[in-house]
Amino acid sequence: MHPSIVARSHPDKVAYIMAATREAVTYRQLDERSNQGAHLWRSLGLEIGDVIAFYFDNHPRFLELIWAAQRAGLYYVCVSNRLTPAEAGYVVMDSGAKALIVSASAGPNVHALSTEMPAIALLAVGGAVNGFRALEPVIADLPTTPISDQHPGQDFLYSSGTTGRPKGVKTALSPSSDLGADHPYTGRLIKLYAIDGDTRYLSPAPIYHAAPLRWAMAVQRVGGTVVILEKFDPENALSQIEIFKVTHSQWVPTHFIRMLKLPAEVRARYDLSSLKVALHAAAPCPIPVKEAMLAWWGPVIYEYYSGTEAIGMCAISPYEWVTHKGSVGRAMLGKLRICDDADAVLGPGQVGDVYFEDGPAFEYSNAPEKTASSVNSHGWRTMGDVGYVDAEGFLYLCDRKDFMIIVGGVNVYPQEIEDVLVEHPSVADAAVIGMPDDDMGQRPLAIVELTPSAAPGDALREELMAFMKTRLSTAKMPAALRFEPCLPREPNGKLMKRRLLAPAQQMQKEWSR
Repeated sequence: MHPSIVARSHPDKVAYIMAATREAVTYRQLDERSNQGAHLWRSLGLEIGDVIAFYFDNHPRFLELIWAAQRAGLYYVCVSNRLTPAEAGYVVMDSGAKALIVSASAGPNVHALSTEMPAIALLAVGGAVNGFRALEPVIADLPTTPISDQHPGQDFLYSSGTTGRPKGVKTALSPSSDLGADHPYTGRLIKLYAIDGDTRYLSPAPIYHAAPLRWAMAVQRVGGTVVILEKFDPENALSQIEIFKVTHSQWVPTHFIRMLKLPAEVRARYDLSSLKVALHAAAPCPIPVKEAMLAWWGPVIYEYYSGTEAIGMCAISPYEWVTHKGSVGRAMLGKLRICDDADAVLGPGQVGDVYFEDGPAFEYSNAPEKTASSVNSHGWRTMGDVGYVDAEGFLYLCDRKDFMIIVGGVNVYPQEIEDVLVEHPSVADAAVIGMPDDDMGQRPLAIVELTPSAAPGDALREELMAFMKTRLSTAKMPAALRFEPCLPREPNGKLMKRRLLAPAQQMQKEWSR
């Protein structure tokens, strides 16, 4: 379906709710406001196939404007408001956007964005901002009826850029002008997770990320209700599940870790019995964390593996996971292939690059060499992960290939060390990166974010090193450990390891003394 179709049959049904303010937007309002937005895009000269960019927090107008772009046949780029003005400017310019819409509340960087922009239309929701004219007066008197040339648009999303500049993933627009045509992503969610008109979906993460955006839009395609957290807070997330009787929700392992570290009496305070599906993805989940979540929430914890590129998908149910702990599931889109560096296919249990055969085609925007590097000699595509498949076809991820550390010829995957560190009660988050070493080639270096009750110092550093020694081999042991107040992690769970280079260089100096 499409929200415009839902609006005809159930105009007063709530399409989404802002959790903090309780602002509720009905399908009639979503339809009418998105029509006004579509007229606005046309008045700015945007035509079918053009690109529009958004720099938003979880603002109540965000989904309305996204649907406006969708029904106007535009590619819509959602830019993380965690990016610096220069980084955001790169994404906007690289995408070829002809307009940039920001929310004035998206953060301090909004005021500096206009200096990074080419000569494109600049509008702001929530009042004029330093080069951006206010959107509300422009859109207020536009028609609430559809534009004459409606056509389904498409998201044009950029990777998180964990190791370098973000890469834009662009796929072809639908050849059909039917807004209500079957949508493949929505179809998979219907099949795997039974979303329907009764779904109440909680989104605790920023909607500008791929999964929250696609999930929210899929739920609205089938006439469900989206509950949007303006900002994640572990206890508040639990309370919203109880208040809105949430049936479906989507998380990343960092969310789980922070909820599990709430006091036991707080975790027991809320009724979570409405939950049918609590889905997690974006980053590998440590086995002890998932075991603890299943013990707490019951068999509602589902997992999938995919990416912005959407070249393939694996999924696993809680019932399958208990007999395949650590797996992200079997292929539901594309065929799994594990290959070595020479593109030879590896057998069960052998670690190699993860590829998908027969998945949807895509290209990285303005980066033909990156697109080419994602395809092997068989024509199979990869998202850059390393893992293995067992005899039953279940995929187990080791880490990102770019993150791998080679210690004296031994492949060391930082995720394994990070998973051990976050088991410690004093650790809120952890990152491990490789640094040059004259003797071993590379050595792992650990950076740790502590829980609020823990105090950094030599005693705790020694305790954490001793904790790891009981669980890790010598090659995997970090050469040094540094405390940081907050690790640079995107709200979608992706760790921005490129931002750890300066702390890592300082760690190397300490280690070399």
